[in-house]
Amino acid sequence: MSELLERVVGEVSAAPHSAAALTLYALVSTLEHERSGYLFKLDKLRDLNDAQRQLAFGLIEMMVRRENGGTAWDAAKSRMDAAVRAG
Repeated sequence: MSELLERVVGEVSAAPHSAAALTLYALVSTLEHERSGYLFKLDKLRDLNDAQRQLAFGLIEMMVRRENGGTAWDAAKSRMDAAVRAG
């Protein structure tokens, strides 16, 4: 799994119901839906601190490079799903 995805999973798992975790989780979830135009409310980025925003920007860059899918992405998303459900 890429270092970026591992860091995002760590942020979400650390406090799954915090505004930051839910924002990152929503971004990951949104980036799985190209057909809908990746609709994400950008003002939610205000809920993130500088380091968390850098993670969000990295996720967006993964989408630009068409890396928002595949085994590593799916594994990270599954771990985030579990953390949010259990949290």
